[in-house]
Amino acid sequence: MVRRKQPRRGNKGERLNSTLEEALRGGGGGRAAMAESLPPEMITYILSFLPLSDQKEASLVSRAWYHAAQNALREQPGLTSLDLSGCSELSDGALLAVSRGLRRLRHLSLRKLQRLTDVGCKALGGLRELQCLDMAECSMVSGQELASALGSACGAPPPLASLSLAYCSSLKPHPELEHPAVGPKELPIQPQGPSLLMLQTLQELDLTACSKLTDASLAKVLQFPQLRKLSLSLLPAFTDVGLVAVARGCPSLEYLALSHCSLLSDEGWAQAAGSWPRLQHLNLSSCSQLTEQTLDTIGQTCKQLRVLDVAMCPGISVTAVRRFQTQWSQVTCVQSRFVGGADLTLTL
Repeated sequence: MVRRKQPRRGNKGERLNSTLEEALRGGGGGRAAMAESLPPEMITYILSFLPLSDQKEASLVSRAWYHAAQNALREQPGLTSLDLSGCSELSDGALLAVSRGLRRLRHLSLRKLQRLTDVGCKALGGLRELQCLDMAECSMVSGQELASALGSACGAPPPLASLSLAYCSSLKPHPELEHPAVGPKELPIQPQGPSLLMLQTLQELDLTACSKLTDASLAKVLQFPQLRKLSLSLLPAFTDVGLVAVARGCPSLEYLALSHCSLLSDEGWAQAAGSWPRLQHLNLSSCSQLTEQTLDTIGQTCKQLRVLDVAMCPGISVTAVRRFQTQWSQVTCVQSRFVGGADLTLTL
C-alpha cells in the first residue's frame, strides 16, 4: 500500500509571517483585505510573533495597524533595544507609549522622526536605564524638554553613554540645556537645576550641523571629563573661543570631528591641542583658515594621533602634508584631498 505524502505545513509563526508579508506588499487580494478587517486584538496578536523590524514596517500600513504595533510593543516590557528610525508618521504619542511600556530600554533610535517635538521628549524621562539615544535629524526638537527629561536634578539621571543630535536644525541654547555649574573646579560638576551636565557618564556626543549653537552655549554644556568621541562639524558660529573651552571641558577625547568649521584658526589650535593627549582621530576637513602651523602643533602635542583629515584645507600645502608624515610616522593615515589645490590621499 503506497501512502501519499502530505504537503509540509509551516509552523504558526511562518504562516503569520507569510500572510503579513503579502498584506504589506498589497498582494494576496482577499488576504490583505482580511488582514485589514481583523479586530485590533487579533492584529496585535499577529504582530507579537514578528521581529521588531517587521513590526516597524507593519505600523505604516494603516492607522489600525499603527495602534496594534504600539500595543504589541507594550507586551514586551523586557525589551532593551528599539529602532524606530525613519518611521516618518510616528509622533509624540508613539514616544509616550514607548516610555510607558518599555521601561527597560537601553538603546533607542528615533532618527529621522520629523514629527517628533519637544512635547514627546518629555517621555524620555521615564527611561531610567537608557544608555544610547539617537535623535539625529529630528528637526522639530529644540532641546529644552530633552535636557529637562534626561538631566533632571531629581533622582539619578540615566546612564547615557551615547547621544546623537546631529542635524537637529531647531536645537538651540536654553537655560535647561546650558544651566551653569557651581563649585570649585576640583569638585564634581553640580548644575543648578535640570541640565545635560548631569549626564556625566556620556562618552559619545554628536552635534553635527546644529547650526544655532554658539561658543557660549557649547562652553557651558561641553563639560564631560569622560567623553571620548565628539562631533561638532558644520557649526558656522564655532570659533577659537569655543574650541579652547571644549578642550578644557572634554580632556579625554579620542575622536574629534570639526569639518567645515571655517572660523577656526592656527591660534585656536595652539591653545587647545595640548589638552588632548589621547586624541587618535581628528577631522579638520574644509577648515579654510588653518595652515601648516596647525599641522606642526598637532604633531608636537597629540602623540597618540593615528588618523588625520585635512582634505580641502586651502591653507595647507602638499609639501606640508608630506613633511608632516615624515616627521610623525605614528599617524598612519592622512586624508588630504585638494589641499593646496592638489588631489592627494596618502595612506601608509
